[in-house]
Amino acid sequence: MKIGIDYTSAATQGAGIGRYTRELIHALLALPSDNSYSLFYASRKRIQHSAFSDQRSAISIQHLPFHDKWLMRLWHRLRIPIPVELVTGKIDLFHSPDFTLPPTLPGVPTLLTVHDLSFIRDPDSAWPSLRAFLNQAVPRSVKRATHVLADSQATRDDLIELFGTPADKITVLYSGVDARFAPVRDRSILDQVCVKYGITRPFILSVGTLQPRKNYARLIQAFAHLANDLPQQLIIAGGQGWLFGDIFTQVKALGLENRVRFPDFVDDADLPALYSAADLFAYVSLYEGFGLPLLEAMACGTPVIGSNTSSLPEVIGAVGLQVDPRNVAAIANALKMMLTQSDLRARSMVAGIDRARLFTWEKAARELLSIYDRLDIETKRRRDRETER
Repeated sequence: MKIGIDYTSAATQGAGIGRYTRELIHALLALPSDNSYSLFYASRKRIQHSAFSDQRSAISIQHLPFHDKWLMRLWHRLRIPIPVELVTGKIDLFHSPDFTLPPTLPGVPTLLTVHDLSFIRDPDSAWPSLRAFLNQAVPRSVKRATHVLADSQATRDDLIELFGTPADKITVLYSGVDARFAPVRDRSILDQVCVKYGITRPFILSVGTLQPRKNYARLIQAFAHLANDLPQQLIIAGGQGWLFGDIFTQVKALGLENRVRFPDFVDDADLPALYSAADLFAYVSLYEGFGLPLLEAMACGTPVIGSNTSSLPEVIGAVGLQVDPRNVAAIANALKMMLTQSDLRARSMVAGIDRARLFTWEKAARELLSIYDRLDIETKRRRDRETER
């Protein structure tokens, strides 16, 4: 079977969906299979093909040397029916890992990954123009897709409730955590990463793009309640999204300029050490399709607190403390408990490592491969029935 895959998000996005796509597709290509894969990506920059040196499956990679927004305009705004096969060549199945589905030739089964419906559940999580685009393109793509992958049961439930998607059309495919996310014990490595990002230990860590959905405003307010009684700084690591200005304004208004730090985007290679250096990882987002940073922190043996909403309870389980992300007092209480109760911290550290082992990219890739095979079988059966008629 020849499978086409849109690899654009992996080539153009450092975190989030880009990281998901890179990890999942690389794990897929590392599996022995009779399949061949035709990947394409739209980007002004060419990716290093050496990243695929460990692949065991046959692949071809097509670089479209223009901004990825042009594909969105052609396929989803102007809705020009240029089939993806003009890029991938003839394929037996097409997989889009990033919300929207391009035109395909008739009869080709399609698989679409929907990570979350935050643009509906939490409208402030996206630029107005992006939200308007997603509100049109995503429901249309979901309806047209042969099958849909959801990052979590919470996203699956949202697809059923908000789009009326048939339950049997959706499969939950959990993300994994790479093996490099493990406790870092070497003090020199921990010191190096802290120096690199201007961080002073001890500290509480949160990781994610600066935007309203991440709920940093309430996390900062909760930290302010404790700042005089605890030695930790609050480190919020992530690139600037949108409507982030109020976060900096709030820090200044609370007089926390020397206690709350923003090191910006952190290189993937530095994340295991950064997680390991933290006293606590706090992830009190208002809505997540999965919440990979929470899982990565758990894998590094860092005590965690997370929101009790959307998909995050599926990730955290009984490992750490779950809180109402809209309740500042509850967040503050959870921070204090996890920082001061040694037994609770120890349990969270051990349980987090154990639970993270349940989520691997190899497991996700094997499940994805089985879904490809199932869709191929179902397509052939349908064609056989149509031929018999």
